[in-house]
Amino acid sequence: MPLPYDAVLLVSFGGPEKLEDVRPFLENVVRGKNVPGERLLEVAEHYALFGGQSPVNAQNRALLTALIAELNTHGPQLPVYWGNRHWHPFLSDALRQMAADGIRRALAFVTSAFGCYSSCRQYLEEIERARQEVGSDAPEVDKLRLFYNHPGFIEPVAQRVSEALAEIPEERRSRTPVLYSAHSLPMAMARKCAYVDQLLEACRLVSECVGCAEWELVYQSRSGPPSEPWLEPDVCDRVRKLAAAGGIRDLVIVPLGFLAENVEILYDLEVEARSVCDELGLNMVRSAVVGCHWRFVRMIRELIVERVEPNPTRLALGSHGPSHDVCPADCCPPR
Repeated sequence: MPLPYDAVLLVSFGGPEKLEDVRPFLENVVRGKNVPGERLLEVAEHYALFGGQSPVNAQNRALLTALIAELNTHGPQLPVYWGNRHWHPFLSDALRQMAADGIRRALAFVTSAFGCYSSCRQYLEEIERARQEVGSDAPEVDKLRLFYNHPGFIEPVAQRVSEALAEIPEERRSRTPVLYSAHSLPMAMARKCAYVDQLLEACRLVSECVGCAEWELVYQSRSGPPSEPWLEPDVCDRVRKLAAAGGIRDLVIVPLGFLAENVEILYDLEVEARSVCDELGLNMVRSAVVGCHWRFVRMIRELIVERVEPNPTRLALGSHGPSHDVCPADCCPPR
């Protein structure tokens, strides 16, 4: 039987690759949002510390190459395209090329494991906006389900955490807290979605895999006005409180909410959090992101197979079960 889809679309956030890209990239990100101008300048300075280059596009290129190889080897043999929300290659460019290639219906893999407006519904809106820009020849695009509890996500994260813990002296390892960090959200948005519940479930599943009893969920990258409540605790605030309580010499920070290296990880964790740890005399070890881990790449293929086979196996760990394929109308609304 012919496959119901004829392509895969890798969809990501995107990031600048040189200094002159930073300002227009950030303007794309905050368009229509209530982000103070001083915050925009502050974030631009963060990018400048790294030469204006975010590592996210390079990691997406590597993921694209790995996924193409995985599908060519194990099937289904579908072409893979790549489009970003906020920087080149834009979604509209990818869809335009897909239309020129005769693609009529595609599956989108969005590089976000957890569901909220910014990480789920907004991608659907941007895909539809790009389709409207391309016109009547634009392919239909269906999004693959969330994978926060899929073994192909949990197992690679657990391996990264185990590798980080292995850097702690063995006699201190059992007393080392693990902080799982994710992007903070406005409370008004978080209350309307399952973002926090999904993060906590992923934290629990990973911790069970590595045998870690001391773990917490923390947040980073807050960008809203000070008057608006956001998810807490902030990672740096939590590190200070842990140090003040005493009894620890080491800690591991896991960028759970991010699949690829980006400037938010580099600045918020490697610059700010590490500076706080150095000031307090704590040994901080930061785990690697999932990136192109072979099990994660295989997971993407498994999610694709789910949608093209009549009686698929839908893998999920824990009690939540697999996420829905089609988002209901009230799923992940904006604040």
